[in-house]
Amino acid sequence: MPAQPRTRQPQEPSCRADAVLAQVRQYDRVALVLQGGGALGAYQCGVVQALEDCGVHPNWVAGISIGSINAALIAGNAPGQRTAALQTFWETVTQQPILPTLPWEHGAALGWIPEPLQPQLAAWQGLRAIFEGQRGFFLPRWPLGGHQPAQASFYDTAPLRDTLTRLIDFDRLNSGETRISVGAVNVRTGNLVVFDSAEMRLGPEHIMASGALPPGFAAVEIDGEFYWDGGLVSNTPLSQVLGGHPSHHTLVFQVDLWSAEGEVPQTLLDVAERQKDIQYSSRTRTITTTLQRAQQQRRILRELLDRIPASQRKNDALCQQVREMARDKRYNVIHLIYRDKAFDGQGKDYNFGRAEMRSHWRSGLDDMHRTLDHPDWFALPGAELGFVTHDVHTQA
Repeated sequence: MPAQPRTRQPQEPSCRADAVLAQVRQYDRVALVLQGGGALGAYQCGVVQALEDCGVHPNWVAGISIGSINAALIAGNAPGQRTAALQTFWETVTQQPILPTLPWEHGAALGWIPEPLQPQLAAWQGLRAIFEGQRGFFLPRWPLGGHQPAQASFYDTAPLRDTLTRLIDFDRLNSGETRISVGAVNVRTGNLVVFDSAEMRLGPEHIMASGALPPGFAAVEIDGEFYWDGGLVSNTPLSQVLGGHPSHHTLVFQVDLWSAEGEVPQTLLDVAERQKDIQYSSRTRTITTTLQRAQQQRRILRELLDRIPASQRKNDALCQQVREMARDKRYNVIHLIYRDKAFDGQGKDYNFGRAEMRSHWRSGLDDMHRTLDHPDWFALPGAELGFVTHDVHTQA
């Protein structure tokens, strides 16, 4: 059994929590979709903490890269203990293995550091990750240039396997209590593959494969095939949760770490950061627009079927097939997107400083609290809509 993370006391339910829970109970499925983004993944943990304190426990988690690690920590721990497991993981991997941590890292965030110095200090943390690695996560590989797929990388992620095994109960993760789906890319075929606990037993290797971003991390072998980070093909597994014919009323919390919108870069460093933002941001707007249109089409099909006499529909195979495709199941996507801080730069995804991590975590907590201030956003969409989205940054 994995070591138990330290416990934390949940907050007492509030009137706001009661109002949100009353809306959430209308759904058959509550899903949490976690994008990849390296060190920015602490933002997702703040979202999870706010949901857990409110009594909202997803029954399906899907992730890519760091999102798959956070998803495994959620699915592999009992409700009420998930925030503590995430805290233990992130406090483990934000310790440098060689030089001691800087005194200012023990603060809650970077707020007391003069703002002009914050980018320089954050950049220093990124350089430390490059040269030293991160405790419990990855270490520089020496010597470089192995002749095996599992050695062709700059870093060795064996420490991550040990950390996952220690903090995650893989029997619980595979029990079906909370479904988990993680995405990876088959190196040989170039195709995105989803490892899903509803279809197979998942182990540490599946989680590590989802986060094996080359050339930093080596491909992970599973059943004779090698896999890289799923973000190479798609950095958000929203389609895995919402794809196919609708079969459940579904509430989705999609937590993104990269914003597609941003300023035109002025320097080469700005260009490198903006390139990452665009490359790894999800195409949520495109996906949700497509799904909205699909829901409209299903509604039209239902109305057309209702115009066919019941006696003709009863034994008509085509009508039955169309009825199945046009089922009245509805989606609500609560979208949360990390917004850059003053200290962020092109290395924000590998800046594992303790203070930066806590600042990201606090941002996720604050954004989710602001979202929870709108209980009406969690209401089941009406049949005439079928699909709605809410984003605190665009609707507040």
